[in-house]
Amino acid sequence: MAFTLAFTTAGDAADGLLFGWEIASLQKWALIYLGVSSLAFVVVWIVGYVREQ
Repeated sequence: MAFTLAFTTAGDAADGLLFGWEIASLQKWALIYLGVSSLAFVVVWIVGYVREQ
């Protein structure tokens, strides 16, 4: 039995999210995670550059 998980819009996922999360909350925390991980990436590059000098 095959099961496909696909949504055409963010509104389609609203009823199917795990743990009763809301789509707006999920999107907000995903953006926060991406921002923090990008900042950590830049910090690693800066520290590497400084240690090389």
